[in-house]
Amino acid sequence: MVQTNSNADSEGRFTALETNVNAIRAVAGAIQGTIGPKGLDTMLVDQFGDVIITNDGVTILNLMEANHPAAKMLINIAKSQQEQIGDGTTTATLMAGEMVTEGLNQINRGVPVARVIEGLRKGIKFALTSIEEKSQVIKGIEDPRLFQIAYIAGREYEDIAKLVVEAAQIIGEEKLKEPSFKLVDTIKALEGAKNEVFLGVLINKQRMNKQMPRSLEEQVRILIIDDALEPEEIDDEALTTEAGFARYLELRKEFEDNLAKIIELGINLVLVDRGVDDLAEEILGDAGIMVVQRVARKDLHNVSEHTGARMIKRTTLKKNIDELEKYVGFAKHVYEDEKLEHIRILGGRAKPIATILVSASTEEVVGERERIAKDAASAVQACIKGGFVPGGGSVELAIAREVEELKKDLRGMAAFGIDCVISALRRPFLQIVANAGFNPLEKLGDVTQAQVERNNFALGINCDTGDIADMFELGVVDPTLVKIYALRTAGEVAEAILRIDTIIRKKDAKHSSESNGEI
Repeated sequence: MVQTNSNADSEGRFTALETNVNAIRAVAGAIQGTIGPKGLDTMLVDQFGDVIITNDGVTILNLMEANHPAAKMLINIAKSQQEQIGDGTTTATLMAGEMVTEGLNQINRGVPVARVIEGLRKGIKFALTSIEEKSQVIKGIEDPRLFQIAYIAGREYEDIAKLVVEAAQIIGEEKLKEPSFKLVDTIKALEGAKNEVFLGVLINKQRMNKQMPRSLEEQVRILIIDDALEPEEIDDEALTTEAGFARYLELRKEFEDNLAKIIELGINLVLVDRGVDDLAEEILGDAGIMVVQRVARKDLHNVSEHTGARMIKRTTLKKNIDELEKYVGFAKHVYEDEKLEHIRILGGRAKPIATILVSASTEEVVGERERIAKDAASAVQACIKGGFVPGGGSVELAIAREVEELKKDLRGMAAFGIDCVISALRRPFLQIVANAGFNPLEKLGDVTQAQVERNNFALGINCDTGDIADMFELGVVDPTLVKIYALRTAGEVAEAILRIDTIIRKKDAKHSSESNGEI
């Protein structure tokens, strides 16, 4: 039997761990009310009184003030989950909070940290395998479950779910499975726009001046400059010399020659990553060319994919006309929407790219509508890549039972580390049910018993009625990859926190250098 530590020395041994665990629990507590269909919003207020209202977990984590190093660690790992898979940060955070809490409980009871971590690792490895075994695959891009996936991840906004699925069908399964392609990058939310999916790319920029053409038709020739469209620079000091000034004039002449090449190539649209020199604006504008500067890198990439234009540096313009021709892209129509202040590039010759334009009635809701659409898009793409499992915390409950069986086969104190995983797996279900206004422990017992009696791991709670329901039949499904990444992320955080025995403040690096006689 594990004995509880009672003496004063033992009570003080885990001060660092308790401090870290409290910080992790505080972060988890800040977002626990947002999970599930009945989750509520969080208001974030900065020092100037600016307000953001959202129930998007990663947005809350990104914007909340967190000074404790353990809290920052959790937030950074949750951000990594968002970058990798696009969803599941709230689930990962709740699971991490539960793992470290239960881990601290076991350690305070006398279980060695090493044994807790051993059990934790075994439990997570087993659970990850079980999730993969229960996963089901999407049957093609027309599978009706894609809408349900988008609907659930998109917080039950039907209009957004329809947009995301339509875009996925336009882009195609092959493109969606590419590691470098992210469906979320095709999403734009604009105040005053209407919901729309179109074949093409939208750039949230305007032409450099109103004298440039607003609309380009037929065979639009496109050049993408992944650089500044400016002459090469000369140091101010060099300009004071005769040789330096001569070099300056030479570079200006070379720049004008390069601009002449753009015109000779018959380019209609020039997209530039950085700034554009006044001379370039004037010469290209006089030639009837639309120029757009400071275009986001992801937009340049999408235009490149859609039109076949190859991104170049400004030095590439030194090549001859025949060589430059291979860098040119093509589109059927390019125009600027002056009201909504954006440019559309339609009918590219290369790969199909769909843009999801999400409507927003006011400026305040633009960001939230975009976040909702991105969650839905991430979930759809993740399901196409890795399949889906029943949602609502049901599959985690089923796996928690299986992990309990694993515990019986473990010898020694490592079995106590398994409890950390079991508690973490139950946490999403308990919080979803609590947020829906039902007794979580009562529903936990009911669902667990029903899953065993009916041999159905998809059973969970209908958050509208409180009744037991099959999540597959209810249309409540989640991407398998989101579940896998969330559990893995939570395990990484928990192990890192549980291994910290002491917290030591680092000495100031500048002070250290000065004390050693360094500058």
